[in-house]
Amino acid sequence: MKILFIGDVVGKVGQKMVADYLPRLRQVYKPQVVIANGENAADGRGLTEKIYKKFLSLGVDVITMGNHTWDHYDIYNFIDDATSLIRPANYERNEEVPGVGMRIIRLNDQKLAVINLFGRSFMGSFDDPFRVGDELIAEAKKETDHIFIDFHAEATSEKQAAGWYFDGKVSAIVGTHTHVQTNDARILPQGTAYQTDVGMTGFYEGILGMKKESIIENFRTQMPTRFVTPDSGEGQLNACLVETDNKTGLAKSMQAIRIDSDTLFMN
Repeated sequence: MKILFIGDVVGKVGQKMVADYLPRLRQVYKPQVVIANGENAADGRGLTEKIYKKFLSLGVDVITMGNHTWDHYDIYNFIDDATSLIRPANYERNEEVPGVGMRIIRLNDQKLAVINLFGRSFMGSFDDPFRVGDELIAEAKKETDHIFIDFHAEATSEKQAAGWYFDGKVSAIVGTHTHVQTNDARILPQGTAYQTDVGMTGFYEGILGMKKESIIENFRTQMPTRFVTPDSGEGQLNACLVETDNKTGLAKSMQAIRIDSDTLFMN
């Protein structure tokens, strides 16, 4: 099974990069399933039903979220009916939170479980992602050994700890949230594909997909500034491709993908 994961899609520029390049990525890499993190898709914060449906129309099969899940109020109107959307599973009172943290999708004669988890370092008060992850993996393994985790976390050390902890238990665990692609895509010793952060998809000449000026001003003065997501401009797309063994569900290969003006997309 080939799984293409697209890192945090930020704003209209990120949406355009998915629209422009996903058909080419499908042609070149031929993934059976496409997953994208969409928590920043609505002007940098949250997700709307319109954008959710746009992603599906572009060929995204599952959309994961993160700490901006609830930033656009529209999500409360559709998340419980959105069968291709998951939010982090390890809220402390998870049973009271709308939506779900895992989806199992059917791909012809195979199934893939997709899990979304929060890290806790510098992120807030959430339930233990290691324990919750184990519980969801046990549930998923009743149906499939193909399991993909989007670990939405701030600290690289926590992401690495999760990678080593879940090694051999899942097909892949990749990090999101920090928006900068790390150069450590690999297969861990027990067969799990891992990358600390896949990176983001959005405005290229900014910071975290936002216009750089207000963020620089915030660092310089420590005064509140409004972070602005541009509607147009040069874009980048960061993703990874994982190929799994059809029998064991473990990873056979792991490749980071980067598209921007300095890294041309090559067939």
